[in-house]
Amino acid sequence: MLRRIALTATASAAVLSAFAGSAAASSPVSLLPVPLPPLFGQSEDRLTVVVSETGNSLIDGRYELDCGPAGAEAAASGNHPAAEEACARLDELTRAGEDPFAPVGRDTFCTQQAGGPATAHVTGVWQGRPVDAAFSRQNGCEIHRWNNLTPVLPSPGA
Repeated sequence: MLRRIALTATASAAVLSAFAGSAAASSPVSLLPVPLPPLFGQSEDRLTVVVSETGNSLIDGRYELDCGPAGAEAAASGNHPAAEEACARLDELTRAGEDPFAPVGRDTFCTQQAGGPATAHVTGVWQGRPVDAAFSRQNGCEIHRWNNLTPVLPSPGA
């Protein structure tokens, strides 16, 4: 039979003091998990954006976007042509509670308009979560999804 034991912070400190001496009981005890640092010294928010078939060879390519630690201003770097604006847009969407990389829902009705053959693939880490998102302009929903992520993804008309 399983028994569930709940310890308050005071009780936890008392239990710890039995193992570590009286110093543990007199110091505050944190039971909250400690966030892990970014792997390999990289900032938490680092993305690779690959854009192709936009019809503009100046914007097709592979871009690195490093948005720096959460809350850091002017930390945008990489070879992305609009790094600061792209990081600001991602932050804006995240603060609004949106997942910038979420796919179009399966039950979503989309207009059947063609926005061209442009594609993009975004990989990396955003807000501590892995990202592997594909973008196109094959219908109204995908066009909206792409445009919503501008300037992370370039405007094909640019």
